[in-house]
Amino acid sequence: MNKSDLREYLFRKISYLDFLYFWARSLPTSLKALMIAIMMVIHSIESAEGPLKQSAHSFNFPSSEGRLLTMKNFSGKAVLLVNTASRCRFTRQYHGLQAVWERYQDRGLVVLGVPSNDFGNQEPGTETEIKQFCEINFNVDFPITSKVHVKGEGAHPFYLWAAQQLGSIAKPRWNFHKYLISPDGRLADWFSTLTSPTSNRILRAIEAQLPKTSGSANHG
Repeated sequence: MNKSDLREYLFRKISYLDFLYFWARSLPTSLKALMIAIMMVIHSIESAEGPLKQSAHSFNFPSSEGRLLTMKNFSGKAVLLVNTASRCRFTRQYHGLQAVWERYQDRGLVVLGVPSNDFGNQEPGTETEIKQFCEINFNVDFPITSKVHVKGEGAHPFYLWAAQQLGSIAKPRWNFHKYLISPDGRLADWFSTLTSPTSNRILRAIEAQLPKTSGSANHG
């Protein structure tokens, strides 16, 4: 794909998504959710035409507020992306995720919660219920997406891509599986459910991925 074709490709993609997004904002909640799903499908199909799938920044998630959460907005930051659930024995990991967020957000880390009902039907609530549960019980204020599938053929495109990049061993086997994404959108590492967000292993990995221009050298 030459530069001219790439510019046209980006123009078409942005135009379609922007038009659909602003039109969808005026729709009822039920139709808004449908339009966001359609936008994600369009983005997935168009991105498959070019080389942009080589980065996590090529993907979008529906947010818990009913908007489109664009991963490219996190370009230049490290991202700890975690599939979550409210009725799991590991739900207490929200405490650790919030602690990591508070510790590193000013140094260039984003913690992103991705609710999913795929494992044990342990996330049955609505987006509003999930958000309220996290805020009331764990004081969570890091970004949270709408519920998505994270396994199987119907998994969100990010999870399909991650499996291609890291192999089946890195696929989520349960809730609170963690992917660490580098500031340039590469998958830097992954951590199983059993690995606490505040474990030395994860903290060392995060610090290795923090943006070098964030002033991290001034922090202990």
